[in-house]
Amino acid sequence: MKVLIKEFAVDMEVKSKGIELEIKSPDGTNHLGDCHITKTSIIWCKGRTIKTNGVKISWAQLTAVLDSDAAKSAAVKAANNA
Repeated sequence: MKVLIKEFAVDMEVKSKGIELEIKSPDGTNHLGDCHITKTSIIWCKGRTIKTNGVKISWAQLTAVLDSDAAKSAAVKAANNA
């Protein structure tokens, strides 16, 4: 994947406004979506979805998924079948 920082308006610590990463296909031609990273969550916006309509997951939810072998396996399996 090609990942670009769209706006770098942060100090070293992620603030409430967060940062936005633009995700493109490996060759850089297709815009796949944006990933917004904040102090409280990660928001995935597929394609041209606006931030308020994106899929939001809290850091607690993310760590619970990644700490659980069953949840992690299910997520990877779902991603591979997509």
